[in-house]
Amino acid sequence: MKDKIGLRGKCLLFISCVFFLVIFLSPISALANSEVDDLKEKLKTLEMQIKKMEERLNTTEKSTATEEKQIQEIEDRLNKTELHSATDKISLGIEFRTRGDSIHYNDIRIAPGWLMNGFFTDVGINPMTMAPWTVADMNSTTPASMLMMLGMMPPGMTVQQMISMNGFNGATKTYIQSMMAAMAAAGAIPDAEKYDADNDTIFTNKFHMNMKAKVSDNLSFAGRLAMYKVFGDSAGVKFNTGSFGDIFLDGNTSSLPHGDTIHLERAYFNYKSDIGDIPTSFSLGRRPATLGAPLEYRNNSLEGGSPLATIINWQFDGASYSLNLEDTLDIPGAAFKLCYGVGFESDWGNSYSLNATSAVDDATFGGFIATLYDDDLTSVVVNYAHAWDITDGFVGTMLMPFIPFEESDGTYSFTKNRGGYISRMEASTNIGDFDMFTILLRTNLSEIFSDIDIFFAPSWSKTSPAAISRNPFYSLLGQGLLSSNGQLEGHDGYSVYMGAIFPMPFGGKLGLEYNWGSKYWINMTGAEDSLIASKLSTRGQVFEGYYIQPVVGDKFFVTLGGQYYDYKYTGSGNPLGAPVEVSNVNAFDAFFPVLDKVWNLYMSATLRF
Repeated sequence: MKDKIGLRGKCLLFISCVFFLVIFLSPISALANSEVDDLKEKLKTLEMQIKKMEERLNTTEKSTATEEKQIQEIEDRLNKTELHSATDKISLGIEFRTRGDSIHYNDIRIAPGWLMNGFFTDVGINPMTMAPWTVADMNSTTPASMLMMLGMMPPGMTVQQMISMNGFNGATKTYIQSMMAAMAAAGAIPDAEKYDADNDTIFTNKFHMNMKAKVSDNLSFAGRLAMYKVFGDSAGVKFNTGSFGDIFLDGNTSSLPHGDTIHLERAYFNYKSDIGDIPTSFSLGRRPATLGAPLEYRNNSLEGGSPLATIINWQFDGASYSLNLEDTLDIPGAAFKLCYGVGFESDWGNSYSLNATSAVDDATFGGFIATLYDDDLTSVVVNYAHAWDITDGFVGTMLMPFIPFEESDGTYSFTKNRGGYISRMEASTNIGDFDMFTILLRTNLSEIFSDIDIFFAPSWSKTSPAAISRNPFYSLLGQGLLSSNGQLEGHDGYSVYMGAIFPMPFGGKLGLEYNWGSKYWINMTGAEDSLIASKLSTRGQVFEGYYIQPVVGDKFFVTLGGQYYDYKYTGSGNPLGAPVEVSNVNAFDAFFPVLDKVWNLYMSATLRF
């Protein structure tokens, strides 16, 4: 518009200049009457031309203004269309948390250093023959013959001194197991040493980007990108202290701290259709299997996953098929979901993947989630899962303190990992099946008492061991599914999880929680958000209290809390090995650190939008 107005002004200015030049440059004395008449006629003609030019300029300006208005309207429509299209395609949600923990371990048990060094000391001389041990001689040993050799030690010699001269490096499994059995029979197994450990301050950052998209009325997508790191660390690989949490594996890539790498925690589609009057849905992909109910209370969030967190809190790939039965059964919230997942793929990337017959089968699991009742105040949910062909490990990376290896002649070598080399772990054996079952009861007491939320979740597990692990280290100890010393026996385990959340001034919440697990309790909660270990896998008890204070509603809040772990039995969360009462742990039970009591104080600030 401004450019058009400028053009009109320039034209008028030019014509005016020409007019005045004609007037002032023409000799006045030469102007005759006829010439004056001619000049008047020319001026009249010029005025008419100027008038026509002004009319054309006005028409052009109006046309230009109309075009510009139309262009602006088109741009506005395009912007709205593009924005509408973008928001229709995908919506994003961000959650970011910074947390500080103060963790204190009391009475950690560990085998004495001299016993551990025995695995790196050569087997030495056979006292019966006074010659180096042969494979045949070692394989002919028995606990009784080893007990006799212990009795032949010179007066004053201790087991520690004997091990320092005749260790386990280069020995056969028969020799090592016979020696350990003889030491047990002679009461010569040393006690585990005790020590305390403190991490006064450790900070973490946790990031989630949630993605949702409605592709059509019956097709949708959901996903999550996640990052979880400790301040000052992005190595992504931990030193193995005997816990699954020390291994970087498919089930915990983004649920435990593994550096500043963004991982795809979940990604799946959901297709809806009706079978008669029953709405159904089918979903396939990387499952929303972490942070399930009732963890939403302590996380101050909505339910974060499908399986109940008392038995499954683990990243995996799989499928589900759901039936909405609310209208059919006339029961509020009634629903039924079938679930399937893969925990380990044996024929991909492993040392035996291209063999004619695989040494290990895939580890899979399936089950159902049934919502029996849910009216938004009270709900009852049941979850059952069966795990087939559980393996003695998963594909993952870690830093092993030592590398055990079984040679072709049956002898074992043990090498200290002095160079800090990263190892790729893979399963070696299918050790059996197990079942898990839980029921979650939740209610809000606002209608009968006050705005108090309470929940109660009893659970059950059952193991069916099938084989001893062929992993060199676990094989030495005869470990299988919740079994040791080659004794394959099934066991039932039990757990209870309960809590109450009270309203506080200024919109705050006070939560009190308690959980207990029996000796043989086992679940799949290795992706639980904890720097210690999954509290819901604990064989013992855990107390927790927390206070949540909103700052900007639910978009920004701070949490102050504390936990007390009281372990009763060893191996919480680990399917390998028979649990041992912590108070009775000896050196052979503590090749890796055994936890007893753990205190944790934490404070966090969470942004969510």
